[in-house]
Amino acid sequence: MKAFVAGATGRTGRRVVDELVRHNIPVRAMVRNLEAAKATLPTSVELVVGDVLDLQQVREAIADCTVVICATGAAPSFDPTGPYKVDLEGTKNLVNVAKEKGVEQFVLVTSLCVSQFFHPLNLFWLILVWKKQAEDYLKQSGLAYTIVRPGGLTEEDSPDPVVMTAADQMFEGRIARTKVAQVCVEALSLPQAKNKTVEIVATATAPAQSYADLFNRVA
Repeated sequence: MKAFVAGATGRTGRRVVDELVRHNIPVRAMVRNLEAAKATLPTSVELVVGDVLDLQQVREAIADCTVVICATGAAPSFDPTGPYKVDLEGTKNLVNVAKEKGVEQFVLVTSLCVSQFFHPLNLFWLILVWKKQAEDYLKQSGLAYTIVRPGGLTEEDSPDPVVMTAADQMFEGRIARTKVAQVCVEALSLPQAKNKTVEIVATATAPAQSYADLFNRVA
């Protein structure tokens, strides 16, 4: 297995890279700022400069990777096209190239509540709308996939167990970015994680379960 990570220098992407390295999985990360990536990512990670909006750069970057984890997200800005370009068009480029290359699995990180059009987050240039369309595109691609919809993201880790449900079952809750990364990486080795959309939060009152059991309980 060799993992390609898009969005690797983002706050969730960095945790995904760290978790892959912890599992001794070779990682290639596509980054836009090489110096920033060198300062934040482990030295064992192969870095390639590129932009998800450039199809040829994506093609060259994915190269021989066998799995893809997409943790991209549009940065807050005054550009109303930002979420559309990054969260939809950029993801579509990744999906298209992954299909060309015969990638074995594509893990996509989106968000809780992507199916709710009137959610306040859509005031940020319809960001949930574009994430949901990206999900649909991946599901229709024929690739083996796992879509991970986390609740509100926290920077600090937490001992609270993960709660996992099928799509459109949870509408609030929070979860540490490190746990999101764990779910993404565990999904790569669990057959029961394939072709599923899961929603995840963490709560102190939830029973501790293995990731295999969590994925097993999602239809």
